[in-house]
Amino acid sequence: MVKEKNRLQIIPLGGLGEIGKNMTAIRYDNTIVVIDCGLMFPEDEMLGIDVVIPDISYLLENRDLVEGIILTHGHEDHIGGLPYVLRDLNVPVYATRLTLGLVEGKLKENGVNNVRVNVVKPRDSIKLGALKVEFMRVSHSIPDAVALAIHTPIGTIVHTGDFKLDQTPVDGHIIDFHKFAELGDHGVLVLMSDSTNVERPGFTMSERVVGRTFDDAFHDATGRVIVATFASNVHRLQQAINAAYKHERKVAVVGRSMINVVNIAADLGYLTLPEDTMIEIDDIAELPDNRVCILTTGSQGEPMSALTRMAMSDHRRVEIQPGDTVIISASPIPGNEKLVAKTIDHLFKQGANVIYEAVSGIHVSGHASQEELKLMLNLVRPKYFIPVHGEYRMLIKHAQLAEQLGVPRENTFVAENGSIMEFTKSDAAIAGKVTAGRILVDGLGVGDIGNIVLRDRKQLSQDGILIVVMTISKETGTVVAGPDIVTRGFVYVRESEILLDEAKERIRQALTKCGENKFTEWALIKAQVRDVLSKFFYEKTRRRPMILPIIMEI
Repeated sequence: MVKEKNRLQIIPLGGLGEIGKNMTAIRYDNTIVVIDCGLMFPEDEMLGIDVVIPDISYLLENRDLVEGIILTHGHEDHIGGLPYVLRDLNVPVYATRLTLGLVEGKLKENGVNNVRVNVVKPRDSIKLGALKVEFMRVSHSIPDAVALAIHTPIGTIVHTGDFKLDQTPVDGHIIDFHKFAELGDHGVLVLMSDSTNVERPGFTMSERVVGRTFDDAFHDATGRVIVATFASNVHRLQQAINAAYKHERKVAVVGRSMINVVNIAADLGYLTLPEDTMIEIDDIAELPDNRVCILTTGSQGEPMSALTRMAMSDHRRVEIQPGDTVIISASPIPGNEKLVAKTIDHLFKQGANVIYEAVSGIHVSGHASQEELKLMLNLVRPKYFIPVHGEYRMLIKHAQLAEQLGVPRENTFVAENGSIMEFTKSDAAIAGKVTAGRILVDGLGVGDIGNIVLRDRKQLSQDGILIVVMTISKETGTVVAGPDIVTRGFVYVRESEILLDEAKERIRQALTKCGENKFTEWALIKAQVRDVLSKFFYEKTRRRPMILPIIMEI
């Protein structure tokens, strides 16, 4: 355990052992700086949940010490939690222009006002309490991504954010190799590095590769071209628009998030729209098919997205027709594979020619592969190493990679969300834990859904619900009306009358027994009914529906 008074603490609140909801607190004495504030999308068992955000109990307990939130780039897993967090933690936000443009749109949509936003750019530095933060350009699948150098009295922390080493980026802005090497020369205490692609050997291909694939696909297409990709991948959108312009196609944009990003990126100068290229979606009917390009959301097979609705013939404005070329320019996020495959199947059934990542070079990752991760470690040469942004196996792999490059195993921390990693100039250790976990967002409710509600939803989704309604005389304790049974998602009533009649008889027997035992408490009677029916239905159907007895008295 570190014993000096002036302690430097790194406390991940999200992003370790998972993909998404990235958030890290850096604390030195009475200064806390927060890096990123992301969300993640719900896992399969989180029925009905919209998004998941980090638990910020630690930050709320120390709200007077939080100097600001610094954002590395504009992806949802790094900025998506802000509308929820800033309601409770009103602190300044620091980010590059495009990132702030996307954030401001998100805050406005969620009715979060009076947020203090500050624009920064690569090579800027800001002072936050006892900490000085420098911004360094990196390449990623969205423009204006930065890494951070956080200078503390104990030493320098380098946080890469999400990055790859693209030597030929679409916008010409190459990662700031010189600054990383300069920091390495001066000595880096801790490197926190992106682990997303650590399982991939070699180098990640340049984004320009996709541009060439787009060019070939547009050249070969005889009908309309429909391009689905992440709305935030501005470089990808630019290359699709460039290919459309080259092949004399007009471009229409579909999907709310895609329209928002195109408008924001174009207004801020990150997206160049050639003259007379962009049209409204309603105008595509007036053009021949070989002059049309549609940019759309839905590359992950999301049920309500524009591309999925097109595939299911459920979109109000666009119908897939034979001869369309659909380009899905993204790889499925883990867990979305089935949704994407289903969308592709439906597109083929509609007669479209689908170009997707499994069979083409239509997508490249925005994250560094093994050789790039090695180069980052060699440039920075840290004393301590913390792999971040990845599932647990990825963090382990990244730690092993660092060990191969000479970082001692005892100087590498494969931590969990909530771990307190404490540093001095001479020593480091994991010094405990703070509260960290998942806050579930469902509709307007933030954090009001817990494990018990999720368990109930799971039971309802698996075996349905059965409601027993009866009226009992207050004076005699006898059943005056009922029992009536209402069921949803358990059995088809018209074909199960014998089963339900037998269930009613079991209820009557149970109530008679309650009368003999002089049970007058409604809670005891309800429990008895629930137990009897639960055993009966399991014997007969091997199902366990949720059973809700409702007793009225007269």
